[in-house]
Amino acid sequence: ISSPFFPPDSSWDAAYERELQTFQDIGDTGEIWFGEESMVRIIRWLEKHKVPLDSSVLDIGTGNGVLLVELAKSGYTNLTGIDYSLSAIRLSEKVREKEGMSNIKLKVEDFLAPSAELSGFDICIDKGTFDAVSLDPRDAVGKRKLYVGSLCRVLKPEGFFLITSCNWTKEELLNEFREGFEILEELPTPKFCFGGRIGNSVTALVFQRK
Repeated sequence: ISSPFFPPDSSWDAAYERELQTFQDIGDTGEIWFGEESMVRIIRWLEKHKVPLDSSVLDIGTGNGVLLVELAKSGYTNLTGIDYSLSAIRLSEKVREKEGMSNIKLKVEDFLAPSAELSGFDICIDKGTFDAVSLDPRDAVGKRKLYVGSLCRVLKPEGFFLITSCNWTKEELLNEFREGFEILEELPTPKFCFGGRIGNSVTALVFQRK
């Protein structure tokens, strides 16, 4: 399966290497997946539900790390970003330095095989990483199961999982995460109209680990 959103496995590093060079040249952090409104939506939910500012937050597939910077600016202090692309982590480190957010923790991790120290998080956030895993032509079904298993390991019981997806409907995501998670809320996302039918191009859900 191919998608204009997601490059094949081998080109993630190349894509982030280009963004890293651009950032070093002109200070542009690169693309914000799903746009700035997706970050605002997440932060508003955390604030609305009075999630404590010292809650441990994991950004799964952090990319350029901009979401973590925005969370830090909103007062959150216990932030970790992971990505399996070394170039992505190098880029997010540069962004972190530029913004003076030295307390953001960044590390190279494959979420499908997380290290033992990656555990005990109050909040996990995913903007597009589950989508990318789902599009992997090499055993996508098996990798989705690995993802759910990893999420159960790293997220505390009763912890929150906020996912933003452009590939899956609400019903499909409910099915994917039925083992170990329950839906709390669907967050409003932009609607589009095509052929007289109105739908959502992006789905954003909040789950709680059982």
